[in-house]
Amino acid sequence: MSKEVTYTGRYTADSRDQLLAKIEKQLKPARFAHVQRVEHTAVKLAKQYGVNVEKASIAGLVHDYAKQRPDEDFIEAIHHYQLDPDLVNWNNAIWHGLVGAELIKSELGIYDEEILDAVRYHTTGNRYMTTLAQIIYMADYIEPARDFDGVEQARLLTSQSLELAVAYQTKHTLMYLLENNQRIYPKTIDTYNAWVPQSGLKD
Repeated sequence: MSKEVTYTGRYTADSRDQLLAKIEKQLKPARFAHVQRVEHTAVKLAKQYGVNVEKASIAGLVHDYAKQRPDEDFIEAIHHYQLDPDLVNWNNAIWHGLVGAELIKSELGIYDEEILDAVRYHTTGNRYMTTLAQIIYMADYIEPARDFDGVEQARLLTSQSLELAVAYQTKHTLMYLLENNQRIYPKTIDTYNAWVPQSGLKD
């Protein structure tokens, strides 16, 4: 197997195990279990919605690869990769997706931009998201261990329409942030404007 983890077309049990081993070194046990549940959920959705199952598996496993890194790693990466300078004013909730994708690329050798975009947008959303990105956005939200008011409705909508589900999650995330007086990353507002008003969502 080559050094790069570019699995599409040759994603085997061995290569998955190698990827899991690298991820496990970066995450605490509870978070490692979470990414495997997200992978399982993403694969099911990929089969339902006609998306490449290998990509869904990889994106599900790596979406939180950088979640438990120290802040200094993200600040350094923002400067090193010449990302949006405003990112330094945010925190791990934003960084582990938008900045984490660059760490995944450099440390895991995953260069597929569809997978990387799914990682980038799995927390903030985006005005445009591929079906894979929508799947990871929702799989992270509804994986089996999630337990919050509205999760069953989110699961039902995800089984019926990814677009409605994305609108539902985006609306309820924004409501949560507003109710708790938390800062809202501008991309989250962009996601709301792109997905919610025209969705026909009733709640």
